[in-house]
Amino acid sequence: MALSGSNGPTLIGTRIVLGVTGSIAAYKAVSLLRTLLREGATVQVVMTASATKFVTPLTFEVLSGHPVSTDVFEAHQEMKHLSLPEQADAIVIAPATANCLAKSALGLGDDLLSTMLLTAQCPVIMAPAMDGGMWTHPAVTEHVRTLRARGTIVVGPEEGPLASGKVGQGRLAEEQKILVALQSALAPQRDWHGHRILISAGPTQEPIDPVRFISNRSSGKMGHALAEAARARGAQVVLVSGPTALPAPRDIEMVRVQTAEDMTKALFDRLAWSTVVIMAAAVSDFRPLHPTSQKIKKQSQTDQPFALERTTDILAALSAQRTTQLLVGFAAETHDLIAHAKDKLAAKGLDLIVANDVTTEGAGFGSDYNAATLIDRQGTLMELPLMSKRAMADAILNKAQALLCATASNQASKPVAERR
Repeated sequence: MALSGSNGPTLIGTRIVLGVTGSIAAYKAVSLLRTLLREGATVQVVMTASATKFVTPLTFEVLSGHPVSTDVFEAHQEMKHLSLPEQADAIVIAPATANCLAKSALGLGDDLLSTMLLTAQCPVIMAPAMDGGMWTHPAVTEHVRTLRARGTIVVGPEEGPLASGKVGQGRLAEEQKILVALQSALAPQRDWHGHRILISAGPTQEPIDPVRFISNRSSGKMGHALAEAARARGAQVVLVSGPTALPAPRDIEMVRVQTAEDMTKALFDRLAWSTVVIMAAAVSDFRPLHPTSQKIKKQSQTDQPFALERTTDILAALSAQRTTQLLVGFAAETHDLIAHAKDKLAAKGLDLIVANDVTTEGAGFGSDYNAATLIDRQGTLMELPLMSKRAMADAILNKAQALLCATASNQASKPVAERR
């Protein structure tokens, strides 16, 4: 089966059981189903009786192309609690209610879904959703701890407005997080073990005054996807991120910075530690020459534009100071993509550049998807069609790994005296 790292859908050939339980967030499972199908998976849906009160089984049946299983006692299902998990590469339960978590943790089996979990040998990913203060209740906390200790992947809920009108932690995790957890469970490759990857992400903010700044549209999603993919594949990762709305990835050291100067220092402090540097951040090219300590009033600046100065060209500076590190850069362009990317590759002495046309529909800043062209020092081009940023992250890592292997092979073939 083709997983993340391919140049297209990341779940081709995989068989997924999607479990849906009785939460108001059940409607979000419809969108998750469509995403799984788009990624190439075959999906069988299992619903609890409570879930059918929120979304009809017919909805999932029409979209998945398969009958929906709801009752362990239905005659035509022929031991579905055994056959479904036996045939599945993974089980995803989204949303998972507090009741579902409790039954799974305690080993109770009183319906098709809970009984199926007792026989499952494949990876199980649970994405809880619940209201009020349920997620932090001691019983729920203990059940989640038990499940994780057994190997269940629990993608915790997010904070925000809940169905009750309250604000708290209980919203179903974003689809992309659930998809990443599934991809990681299905592809536990450790081919980057032993490497130390330094990744930058997001924009920088260059202050004009205490309330205004110069920045850009970067969301940081590509850099975060690279960090998560590298970690899943065994690398040690440090993520240096400008201001974004994204939470810190799990099990990854994250250094938060604001300005280009902050990012420069954070990256250079860790350059010697790294074996690979991936510069996915969109650094502001200019900053105000004289930022003010007080808010600038409109009346005082009517006809006086503020002066700018260039920020440090971090990528060029890293290239000048690196020793044996592989250096990967990004080129976000709006026209003449390949020509501009090749110029940047040569001017900054990169090993690989990821060229993005940010005007591509459905890709670019803020999107969960991207399309790009990879260009190496030999001028070889690799087209990456529109795909999830996590899939693109793996494709970039695959290409970087191939370059590392080629470099190692070339070094090994040289006489000892010629090696660096």
